[in-house]
Amino acid sequence: MGFPMMMKQPSAFLPLAMSGAAAAVLVGHVLLFGTARQADEGAAAHLWQLLIAGQVPIVGYFLVRWLPRSPKEALPVLAIQAIALLAATAPVLLLGF
Repeated sequence: MGFPMMMKQPSAFLPLAMSGAAAAVLVGHVLLFGTARQADEGAAAHLWQLLIAGQVPIVGYFLVRWLPRSPKEALPVLAIQAIALLAATAPVLLLGF
């Protein structure tokens, strides 16, 4: 199985979509409400947390299912997933939300 076919697997592209959605939630919240601290976490924070935490079992399944079978194709997918996760969490860490 090649890299393009590997990326068509739901366990490969769902974490990327979830990271993108988490980043979109974060950007939307910042555009609407700014970066000022709030007294309580809102719906955007909870949605972001669910999207980030929800990736863990999907990536775990991907590791168990595809890494032993096709390590050459699975490792780049894992790297892309890790980069997407870092891209979605970096603004939170940098802005101190």
